[in-house]
Amino acid sequence: MKISYNWLRQFIKLDWEAEKTAELLTNLGLEIEGITPFQSVKGGLRGVVVGHVLSCEQHPNADRLKITRVNLGNGEPIQIVCGAPNVAEGQKVPVATIGTTLYDEKGAPWKIKKGKIRGEESHGMICAEDELGLGKSHDGIMVLDENLVPGTPCSELFKVEDDIVFEIGLTPNRADAMSHFGVARDLRAGLMQQDIHLEMITPSVSSFRVDNRTLRIDVDVMDKKLTPRYAGVTISGIKVMPSPQWLQNKLKAIGLTPKNNVVDATNYVLHELGQPLHAFDAAKIAGNKIIVKTADPGTKFVTLDHVERELSEEDLMICDAEKPMCIAGVFGGAHSGVTETTTTIFLESAYFNPVSIRKSAKRHGLNTDASFRFERGIDINAVEYALRRAALLIQEVAGGEVTSDIVDLYPRKFEDFQVFLHYEKINRLIGQNLPEEVVKSILSSLEIKVNNITEAGMGLTIPSYRVDVQREADVIEEILRVYGYNNVRFGEKLNASVSNSSRFEDYKIQNRIAELLVSRGFFEIMANSLTSPKYNELSEKIREENNVTMLNPLSNDLSIMRRTLLFSGLEAIAYNVNRRRSDLKLFEFGKSYHQFGEDRVENKHLALFFTGNKSDENWNTQSEKTGFFYAKGIVSVILERLGFGEMKYSPVKNDIFTEGITFNLDKTKMVDIGVIRPDILKAFDIKQEVLYAEFYWDNILEHLETANMKYRDIPKFPEVRRDFALLLDTSVKFSDIYTTARQTENNLLKNVNLFDVYEGDKLPAGKKSYAVSFTFQDNNKTLTDKQVDKIMEKFRNAFENQLRAELR
Repeated sequence: MKISYNWLRQFIKLDWEAEKTAELLTNLGLEIEGITPFQSVKGGLRGVVVGHVLSCEQHPNADRLKITRVNLGNGEPIQIVCGAPNVAEGQKVPVATIGTTLYDEKGAPWKIKKGKIRGEESHGMICAEDELGLGKSHDGIMVLDENLVPGTPCSELFKVEDDIVFEIGLTPNRADAMSHFGVARDLRAGLMQQDIHLEMITPSVSSFRVDNRTLRIDVDVMDKKLTPRYAGVTISGIKVMPSPQWLQNKLKAIGLTPKNNVVDATNYVLHELGQPLHAFDAAKIAGNKIIVKTADPGTKFVTLDHVERELSEEDLMICDAEKPMCIAGVFGGAHSGVTETTTTIFLESAYFNPVSIRKSAKRHGLNTDASFRFERGIDINAVEYALRRAALLIQEVAGGEVTSDIVDLYPRKFEDFQVFLHYEKINRLIGQNLPEEVVKSILSSLEIKVNNITEAGMGLTIPSYRVDVQREADVIEEILRVYGYNNVRFGEKLNASVSNSSRFEDYKIQNRIAELLVSRGFFEIMANSLTSPKYNELSEKIREENNVTMLNPLSNDLSIMRRTLLFSGLEAIAYNVNRRRSDLKLFEFGKSYHQFGEDRVENKHLALFFTGNKSDENWNTQSEKTGFFYAKGIVSVILERLGFGEMKYSPVKNDIFTEGITFNLDKTKMVDIGVIRPDILKAFDIKQEVLYAEFYWDNILEHLETANMKYRDIPKFPEVRRDFALLLDTSVKFSDIYTTARQTENNLLKNVNLFDVYEGDKLPAGKKSYAVSFTFQDNNKTLTDKQVDKIMEKFRNAFENQLRAELR
């Protein structure tokens, strides 16, 4: 947020250097992120003086050029070659002398140098108004008042304003400081603690009066919950034109482009007092009636930027008797705003529900000065005061008369917050005993009223503009920031205790695995825990009744807590792939959130994502895809690093995979890994294969301490491995092979592993080839070929009969 120092000093007459003021504001919690000088005319017209044209003759070598002799009031006249058609003898003109820096229309600097133009020397430049930054006209040079004295600096003549602009990194809770008046109020409180007592100058509205009652606009607020207060007044007989220079300079200093005197006046009051206002062309208000209501869903509305937007039933609108005119608190409409032909206006000042405004602004992708303030909460008690202030300012710069009484609909008054402040808690939280008089002085400087005082503490009333101060702890924070964090003394003794820390703490394990993954070329991601409910449709196992739904979502796409880390990871992959980063290995430690009846449950996970090639392209290595077995190898390395020994595999039962396996420790599921279904990838517009591994981190942590304590003898008898190459229907899954094998032989069969998959034009239509290995072992004796052959024959018969498989 930008704050003009000159504007700030209209409220508090402070003669400090800007740097000193910035330091105090930063100590008060309004951090100054930058200090920038501002000039109403870039360059400040330094080096530009009034010149008197003594003679003007035709250039001998150019028809369109003149040779002039100009008196600059400092001795001998100088010769200047000028191409302006209106230059003439006897004129007083602005002259940029040698060495002066001017700026073009894009702000690029260029310097005036001595030179020759068509063979004639020129020692300066007689300027047009656009060359000086005083306007846009380039029809000819500026002709000044003939009574001016040659040599007079033009900076004095045109009253160039020099200012200092503070860039404040405003935190979201400080809604009270979203204006020059609010910052001045805070600055005054800080000055009082330094025993500097300055009067706070508040803009007067005592001269506001109703001139006549010839134009009444009725107001009907249909949704009083979303619009607790709405005020307005009509002003007739105005003349819309450019604003006076002082008003334009104030807006330019804080980065705003002046529009016209009416709009500029409302913007001025917004940045002066923090109250957004809006001016409607009263002639365009059908039925002379304002209706504040939510929109009909699907209504089309064209905003001031001439973009047609589709309204939601949650959008609060300012309407007339026939049509919507403005998205309340966010953006005006293209057909109801003030134009050059406007002569009457309806001036609006209101308080809108912050949550409603934030939703509408996010829904339509709009971020305006008005929504910025409404979203954070403005002072509801300043609505009418700001309206009067803006009406007087519009009359000052645009003329006109107030032609109606103020309509102020405020049916239910907001009560100021009441807080009881305990002395003991102040001292305990700050760590230092503050004298009661110091506390009372700080509270008084913050306009916090002390209602009563007891031995235990004080009863306080918080002013309405401090929407962030509602608890005792908030009041103590206010006391501390004004007292000064730098003034809190450190104790003479530092106490510390040494605690026993387990090497199995979650953060230590996460760091260990993260380092391992980074060393293997992975990048860590941190995704939003909020996600879209539409992703539920991608898996039958994700049921809507188990969603944790947000009460006040920012948008429909961020309305529930995520149930899996998969979809947020796929969003990251899609984002990178669309930016030509298709070789990705990503990991995330995160949580999933579930609703089971009245209970809410959080589960910890580690998610791994693999897509594209294993490594970047290189001249001496051939690119290789990150296939299933590479991903499985990474998972195995992680489990080994955690101290888990050999695990059992089983077919994955998660429907997000086309193929996959589950790592089990006894009967506990530890990891799911597999290939993501193509239709899920299509929903994210991902056209390349993605593998996904999900570690059930709570189960990992539960078994971690005992993982290294399980031992068994090395088998005395060898394993025997046999392979099958099976031609299968594409509908058959690895889980079908696994289950059939286990049902056929479970005692000697130790492991079933899929190590190759082939689908291509060399196979019959509707077929695929699986290469599957079977590992056998007997703990009591060495298996013979005859025993193993017999089992393999059973497998072949079972696969042929149950799965319609063929041996290749």
